[in-house]
Amino acid sequence: MLTLPNILTLTRIFAIPLLAFLLWWPGWEQGYLAAFVLYCAMGITDYFDGYLARTSGTVSKLGIFLDPIADKIMVAAVILVLAAQGVLRGPYVGDAHVIAGLIILMREIAVSGLREFLGPLQVSVPVSRLAKWKTTFQMVALGSLILGRALPNWEVTVGGVAANVPHTVGLATLWAAAVLTVVTGWDYLRVGLKHMD
Repeated sequence: MLTLPNILTLTRIFAIPLLAFLLWWPGWEQGYLAAFVLYCAMGITDYFDGYLARTSGTVSKLGIFLDPIADKIMVAAVILVLAAQGVLRGPYVGDAHVIAGLIILMREIAVSGLREFLGPLQVSVPVSRLAKWKTTFQMVALGSLILGRALPNWEVTVGGVAANVPHTVGLATLWAAAVLTVVTGWDYLRVGLKHMD
């Protein structure tokens, strides 16, 4: 059923290739600025498709299926392109920030598999408050990393090291999201293990 919330979700999915295209050239500041605007618009539609579905009473099976898929595809696409283009790099640890992205991706795949396993058993895995914080940190992190490439001159010098402000915020919140990813992933796994006897 193509309700307005489902159309917003589908629009978000169809916008992912454009977002990936804009992120492909790290030196293209205007492209990254356009990517940041698109990323923010996609985040806004993510909020409104769920809000409109609940308030208008048009929650559908298609929407329940598509919404988490849209979120996961977008996050995976951004992390993969940023990692491929060397954006997940910072002072002191270099490329090790890619590990935070890997943790997030592995958790998303594991939780999706767990939900698929528990579905036929009629066991739901509700989204916890901590998982919502994880999502918030994750969205802020990716948006900040994109903005850092759009505004490369927004720098401060700390301890003799020049750091791009949004990029540094992005790396810090990416690690915060990765830590919460492990915690919430373990919580979900504990629920799943009870039904694997």
